[in-house]
Amino acid sequence: MQKQKSFDSSSIGQLYLVPTPIGNLEDMSFRCVNSLKEATIIASEDTRNTQKLLNHFEIATPQISFHEHNYKERIPQFIARLEAGETIAQVSDAGMPSISDPGHELVEACIESGIKVIALPGPTAGITALIASGLSPQPFTFYGFLPRKKKEQVEILEQLKTAIPTQIFYESPHRIGTTIKHFSDVFGEERKAVICRELTKIHEEYLRGTLAELRDYLAEHTLKGECCLLVEGASELEPIENEDLELSIKEHIDVLMNTGSTSKEAIKEVAKLRGLKKQEVYKEFHVE
Repeated sequence: MQKQKSFDSSSIGQLYLVPTPIGNLEDMSFRCVNSLKEATIIASEDTRNTQKLLNHFEIATPQISFHEHNYKERIPQFIARLEAGETIAQVSDAGMPSISDPGHELVEACIESGIKVIALPGPTAGITALIASGLSPQPFTFYGFLPRKKKEQVEILEQLKTAIPTQIFYESPHRIGTTIKHFSDVFGEERKAVICRELTKIHEEYLRGTLAELRDYLAEHTLKGECCLLVEGASELEPIENEDLELSIKEHIDVLMNTGSTSKEAIKEVAKLRGLKKQEVYKEFHVE
């Protein structure tokens, strides 16, 4: 078991991980404002974006850029300043540092150097969307951004298809339609999902439905604002009985129809239980 190295608080500085609002400035806590004011420097993902926040709360602490393109250069500089007794507050453009944003490598370096890391609680899009989604809030898995290339994305989705927890993803509004289509192809059309966009802002919106319904909606509508996508876990789906798994698709449909379901209802149910498209089940049912 790794233990954090001992440190002398009188001579070594501390790293504060400070969450920033994901849309509504009123979500900034008093503690976060004071931490930014009292820090020696602020390590910012985008200094121009963060300056707007600092101006709003009258924070005069100087900034230094810290992002995915310069973190290897910056980390040794920050460690040296922390070891000299300075306090650094690290922020991302919005939400929690390290969550799909820079920060993790700096935290690792501080722990290795015996520098205290203090995380402040605050806004984070994934959890905020989860508790209002209507999907099971626990267990859940946060994935973040999926790969952009179709092949890589589909490979990941195949691995996640049978995962039990509710799954949380981030996605660009320009790619959300394509991503939902891939989910529908892999997870099946009837899996429930929720798209949340513009969290905490005036035009905050939750789109709830099956993957097929969301796919069809996005085929005709364009979304704006960063999106949070939540997909129900496999545990929320009705279990498939072992004997049903051994049946062919046509036999499975016949079993449901013998219990009173119409062919349309049976096809829809089999597609849901087996994670298939309704068209695929329909073709199998009508094979001579």
